[in-house]
Amino acid sequence: MKPPVDNSAEKLQEVWARLAVVCDPELDEPVTDMGFIEAVHLDPDDSVRVHFRLPTFWCAPNFAFLMANDMREAVARLPWVAGVSVTLADHCYAEQINRGVGQGHSFSQTFPDESSADLHDLRARFRQKAFQRRQELLLRHLRDSGYTPQALLRLSLAELGEIALDEPGNRHLRARYLEIRKEFAPDGGPDAPAFVTLQGQPIEAPDFADYMTALRRVRVNAEFNANLCRGLLRVRYEAEPPTQGADATDPPRLSPDLSAAHSDHYSSKT
Repeated sequence: MKPPVDNSAEKLQEVWARLAVVCDPELDEPVTDMGFIEAVHLDPDDSVRVHFRLPTFWCAPNFAFLMANDMREAVARLPWVAGVSVTLADHCYAEQINRGVGQGHSFSQTFPDESSADLHDLRARFRQKAFQRRQELLLRHLRDSGYTPQALLRLSLAELGEIALDEPGNRHLRARYLEIRKEFAPDGGPDAPAFVTLQGQPIEAPDFADYMTALRRVRVNAEFNANLCRGLLRVRYEAEPPTQGADATDPPRLSPDLSAAHSDHYSSKT
């Protein structure tokens, strides 16, 4: 009889790939790229345990809850996964978040005194910002590649898809924009304008410069907050993020409390 094949490494890679589609809701950056994942464990019964941490002890509980719940749902979609637990560490609301996500509760059920509604409006607002940021990145790349504003506004979805983008990173810009564009203009056929407003309407040529300025503000703010998060995480934890595909990692050693540093990203509840 042949010994059983150990495919745990492949399964761990699949888990990391699912985690990579989960983004910080405000920053629109994958939690894996941000270094939020502390460890991933695969148990013999194909249950998965995910441990994560955030840049400060007081990171906003609504953001933390969204990420924890999104991680659980993303990993649970793998057909072989028997169960998923997601554990947040070193956070002022860790106990409530871990219990609520583990029991399948909503945010308002988990924090009945903190919020009168679920997080649909908050998530929608951040998806709008993600749309704007992704659109600005792609528009700016194409403009820097020689496209005039008029040519960009004439591009159809089909034509955008046919543009040769040699670098993988640039193809990634296009793929991420097209993915989120469907949420704001779901009925667009191949001849529909490639670049539209949040309302799914064509961008008017006379407004293009002001439109790009507004998009740039959104992108710069998100990038500032993302860099701040990365810096705080590096200072708080004297350890590099685990290698993707690896199993358990030793818990990181805490640096002194960063009580002097904060932003709205870390302190707002709703």
